[in-house]
Formats: sequence, C-alpha cells, structure tokens
Amino acid sequence: MDNADPAAQALYDRRRLWRAFNASLAFVALLLACFAAQQQLDWRAWAVAPQSLPGLLGILGAPLLHGSLKHLAANATALLILGTLAGSVYPRASLRALPLLWIGGGIGAWWLGTPGSHHLGASGLTHALMLLLLTLGLLRRDRAAIATGMIAVLFYGSMLLTVLPGEAGISWQSHLGGALAGIGAGITLRNHDPRPPRQRYSWEIEEEQALADPALDESLEQRAADDVPVLWQRQPEPRGVVLPFRRPERDDPPPHPPA
Repeated sequence: MDNADPAAQALYDRRRLWRAFNASLAFVALLLACFAAQQQLDWRAWAVAPQSLPGLLGILGAPLLHGSLKHLAANATALLILGTLAGSVYPRASLRALPLLWIGGGIGAWWLGTPGSHHLGASGLTHALMLLLLTLGLLRRDRAAIATGMIAVLFYGSMLLTVLPGEAGISWQSHLGGALAGIGAGITLRNHDPRPPRQRYSWEIEEEQALADPALDESLEQRAADDVPVLWQRQPEPRGVVLPFRRPERDDPPPHPPA
C-alpha cells in the first residue's frame, strides 16, 4: 500500500495485525480441542514413529497432539506470539511457508529419532516460526523486519539452545527439523512480501522540488554570495609595529629629574 496517506496505512496495518492474531488464536483453539479429544482416543497412530512407514502419518498429525497441559500451554503461547508477528509483517511469506514449517519438525523427528519412540507436539512449528522471523530480519533488514526479529529473539531466543541434544524427553530432533525448515523458508521467500517504503526526509523532498522548479529553489534558500572571502585565502594584514629597545650606556647623560 502507498504510504502517501498515513491514516489509511495505519488502518491497513491494524487490520492485518488483527487478522494474524485471530488466525493464531483460532489455531490455539484447535489445539485445545485436539487435546481434549486426545484423552479419549488412541493418539499413538498420529504421533511420529521414527524410521517406520506407519510413523510417517505423524508428520501431519503430531503438531496437533501434546503430552500434557503444561506442554500445550507453552506451545500455545509461543504460537500466539510468533504467529501474530509472522502473519502481520509477512502475510504472504508466512502463508506460503506454512506447509514446510508444518512438516519440517516431523521430518526431523522421523529421520533422527530413536526407533520405538513417539514424538508429538507443536514445538517443531514454534521453532520454525522463530527461525523464519530471525532469518527474514537478517536478510531484509528494513525497520519492520529488524523489529520483528528482535522481538522474536527477545521472547524465544532460548529456542536456539534446544536444537541440540539436551534434556531427556525433549524432542530436539523435531526442534532441529523445524529450525532448518524456518531458515530454508526465510531464504526462499524473503522477497514475497513488498518492502515498506523508505522514509523520506524533509530535505530530500525540498531538493526534488527545487530540481523540478528552479524558482522554488530561490525561495527555499538563498545562494551564497560570490564575494565572500575564503579564510585561507585572505590577504595578510598588519599585526602592529615593533619598537626597538636599547639599554642605556654609561656615557649617556642621566635623565633630568622631573620639575
């Protein structure tokens, strides 16, 4: 959108922010519904079972499952914040990257996980979103991208430490897969959203107006006079007169006392 009308631009930005927030909130509500249904169903068929053909189904279903209410709350908060940031600043890139972000964590868990284990949860998706925002901020480097990347790192920069083996029971494999998917999506889709217009300063506008209308240039600023002397080219000026000083000789008559 053209930035010529600040009021219209601000309204557009608010609407885009609310759309991203509502979409993230709707996905959190879906996770809550799936967690409630999970208590009554056998969820293992929808979890990632590493290095087994039936376990490939979990690549699609595992982000909807969670092992505990605490696990769900942690991922839901991250999805709400990171999803709102991604959807409001990069609506096109986020929508097109969603399939890769969704399956990235599951592929990492299926490929690197221990056979016989089960991996579930949306933490791979949260890592993918955080690395997507960080990558786009580093590559695009406009004000909105930098601010979004800094907010993501401020809240969830510790995710960078969980892509390596650590605490038992934590699927670092899905974290790593999601992180790689977020980096790949950021590199591939970095130009899919238009960059915000660069802020123009008053002197830039005045220069453009002066070039278009020379008469306006005279009214904006008076030109320098041609006869102003340059300091380092000024003619030398007399600095004073040096008076000779001679010491009186012995043969000189003494000065007369004052009358």
